[in-house]
Amino acid sequence: MADGRIPAERRRRKPTRSGVLLSEDVIVDCALRLVGQHGPDALSVRRLGAALGCDPSALYRYFHNTDDLLLAVADRIIGDVMAGFEPDSMPWLDALREMALRIHRGYREQPRVAALAAYRVTRRVHEFRAVDAGIGLLRRAGFDDADAVRHYSAFVDTVLGHAALDAAHLALPVERREADDRAWAGVYAELSDVEHPHLAAARGALPLMAGSSFETALELVLSALAVAAPGEGG
Repeated sequence: MADGRIPAERRRRKPTRSGVLLSEDVIVDCALRLVGQHGPDALSVRRLGAALGCDPSALYRYFHNTDDLLLAVADRIIGDVMAGFEPDSMPWLDALREMALRIHRGYREQPRVAALAAYRVTRRVHEFRAVDAGIGLLRRAGFDDADAVRHYSAFVDTVLGHAALDAAHLALPVERREADDRAWAGVYAELSDVEHPHLAAARGALPLMAGSSFETALELVLSALAVAAPGEGG
């Protein structure tokens, strides 16, 4: 089919061995749970079939392959974080900020999925709505169509890039994550002020590197957009 979806007549209409009635939503729920618990390797038809109590081949009635399923999982996250978002109820800059915070929070809550999906294009309904909302906000700010698209791309790439980075950090084993965070107040604090004068001068502030820079980067982008905006249109 043109949109890549599986025809309804090919889908399973009876419960699995475990009594589960398969649907796209049920499979996506299971995939989110498995990846969250076991990491990216859990996204396989064999693991999903075992968890759902069905023959793995039954999943192909709903998704062409695991990549198709991954895109559905990514779109579910977008849908969940954007639920209740009403961009027209607030100034365009505030709405962009809320949109960014929602997306970043959603991927941080699913760090192992974020590592797989934050950089993908889902080509599904929730992504369509999110992109439409973001570009609409920038058009409302007065940007022409081309600039609205370019600026939205820069905005959302900043958000998703930080979401993926922060999620990957959260997905590390605890001991590795803590060792990385400690490095800024540990090994960096011991560097020679002769060889690394600027690091030595900023030694007291270096522990700030252990935290996420997402909100700082977001405010820089929003400030630049506010300065560049021609003014609200109709």
